[in-house]
Amino acid sequence: MASEPGTQAIDRAAELLVRVLESGEPLAVGQLAAYSGLPKSTTSRLVGALERSGLVQRSADRGRLSAGPVLLRFAHRDGGQILVELAEPVLEHLARETRETINLAVPGPLGAEHLSQRDSEHFVAVTNWVGRRVPHHVAANGKVFMAFGAAAVPEQLERFTPRTITNRSVLESELASVRNRGYGTAVDELELGLAAVAAPVRNAGGDVVAALSISGPTSRLTAGRIEQLARLLVEQATSLGGRLDHRDHKGGAA
Repeated sequence: MASEPGTQAIDRAAELLVRVLESGEPLAVGQLAAYSGLPKSTTSRLVGALERSGLVQRSADRGRLSAGPVLLRFAHRDGGQILVELAEPVLEHLARETRETINLAVPGPLGAEHLSQRDSEHFVAVTNWVGRRVPHHVAANGKVFMAFGAAAVPEQLERFTPRTITNRSVLESELASVRNRGYGTAVDELELGLAAVAAPVRNAGGDVVAALSISGPTSRLTAGRIEQLARLLVEQATSLGGRLDHRDHKGGAA
């Protein structure tokens, strides 16, 4: 960006952002360059600036571009409605049924970004995650994002507890399990005594754009209870996907 004249660079970056948002499917950098008539090197540099700002993000599989977490915080581009508002009934239902902490998150370039929360009714509960970013590899929702291509597996896996997965091959194996059963878990990985389960929310095109999660202390979220909660969570994530006009959701709790 520094090498571009200021106003011209802003205009060009804005044009690229509009192209990404108005496209019916994620775009490759080469496609953006062709549409805009800019050199691919210039397009790549401008896209990098948009990505660092969270305005666009790349899919983990083919590196194609879609709306970033900053935009997803406010509106879902297919329905034009605020994602948090669409999720309100689902969050309330999950809170009533489980009495545990419920979160809605979207994938960010550096981790899962939490948009809305319903607090646990218990005295021993989880902190407020809204506005906080959690590294993908230690979060149940982050594992969902990585497993379904909404976030890339980070090169460096930071250790938080003795249970944190820091081996990429082990993590890739777990992500395969997430894809198979339709939900992700994280137990004693971000913090000892903390457990969470998360399910993907898909948009009209079938892409994972958000995740719903249930979290609480491991004393309550045992392996057996997590399996039970996962069924409810996948059901409600599918319901929210329906609100985003998704009609082809595959997968579920096993």
